Amino acid sequence: MKIIDVAAGLIFRNGRLLITQRYADAHLGGLWEFPGGKREPGETFEHCLARELHEELGVDVTVGELFESVTHAYPEKTVALRFFLCRLNSGEPQPLGCAAVKWVTLPELDTYKFPAADESLLRRLGNRPELWKAGD
Repeated sequence: MKIIDVAAGLIFRNGRLLITQRYADAHLGGLWEFPGGKREPGETFEHCLARELHEELGVDVTVGELFESVTHAYPEKTVALRFFLCRLNSGEPQPLGCAAVKWVTLPELDTYKFPAADESLLRRLGNRPELWKAGD
């Protein structure tokens, strides 16, 4: 089974983290996720993420350090996810390529349903309260 490379961003602002909702008719439709997308051939993960965030949310970011890498096998595909800490430089996130965008606090994060591939990342985010102060 082919592995799909995906870059996703962790963008914090004022004690909140940006999440996006997948379109209902997409794979894992309706679930919430961290914004990003599929890497094109020859593209770095960092360039992919900056491009995807511009296309899908209308924002410009600085892609920072790699926070976590996860490979997860779904019945229909395998995804290799790389989550990067990002700084929002300009633009206010708009749902241009997703169903919805939300800024959520750490306690609110548990009330949203995420894909299974994000499980370990969600636990790690809960154990790193200092991240939630980033972007203040």
